[in-house]
Amino acid sequence: MSDTTQTTQPLAQPRGIHHVRLSVTDIERSKAFYTALVGAEPAVDKTAELSSDPSAAQDPDRLFGGAVFELGDQILGLRPVPGASGQTFSPERPGLDHISLAVGSRADLDAASARLAAAGVEHGEVIEIPAQEMAVLSIQDPDDINLELTAPLG
Repeated sequence: MSDTTQTTQPLAQPRGIHHVRLSVTDIERSKAFYTALVGAEPAVDKTAELSSDPSAAQDPDRLFGGAVFELGDQILGLRPVPGASGQTFSPERPGLDHISLAVGSRADLDAASARLAAAGVEHGEVIEIPAQEMAVLSIQDPDDINLELTAPLG
């Protein structure tokens, strides 16, 4: 890899994050979890193609046999990883640490916490971080990927 620290011009000029795609071990289990979490069915769902054609897992035109959720202007995708059964996510390896999903208010976090508890979904407490002017609620998805629901304070 070349040394880019001496560059005076940006190497790229992104305007935001277009999408995030998570690799998952059981696409149906993860699809059900995220459907319940976000309260909506996937906007695009190619998971059925895996049963008739396992090569869909290698085809970007078929979203690798995955599903896509629209979250406002953002996109969250799920990609099945055949052969990864038994493996779990770790924020201690290079790659992803966590994903933070924005909600409108602290009250929304409290309501989500109550709904998660009623559904038997393990989660942390709502934590306020005044220095960052936000509050967070931590959840682990079925592959142990850490998700935060985040709301502004005030």
